[in-house]
Amino acid sequence: MTEAAIHEEDIARLVPRFYDRVRADEVLGPIFNGAIDDWPHHLEKLKAFWSSVMLTSGRYKGQPMVAHLRHGDHMTRENFARWLGLWSQVTEEVLGSQAAAAFQEKARRIAESLQLGVQFHRDRHRAA
Repeated sequence: MTEAAIHEEDIARLVPRFYDRVRADEVLGPIFNGAIDDWPHHLEKLKAFWSSVMLTSGRYKGQPMVAHLRHGDHMTRENFARWLGLWSQVTEEVLGSQAAAAFQEKARRIAESLQLGVQFHRDRHRAA
């Protein structure tokens, strides 16, 4: 199987469409809309993040774990599963199947890492 070519234009189409879906979701919408006060700026940051993840562009200069720990109460398995479900739907709609699968696999790994990090942080604070 050959790897699908992924371009900045794919990310530029995918990210806003996905977060439009997230913001409209009955469960995730209130969480994200309550956490983000400048959506245009945040979308640019998310595009840079996915560019760095998928294209190794180095455009993203943030700390996703720190950002997500601020919202640890919402970092549940159910919310991650819902996020990943929407991600799968939108990547399939926007990208070809090979590119969608690559984005989905990366998202699963990132979600797992974030969940482990949040749980580690919770456990550490409980023990203190």
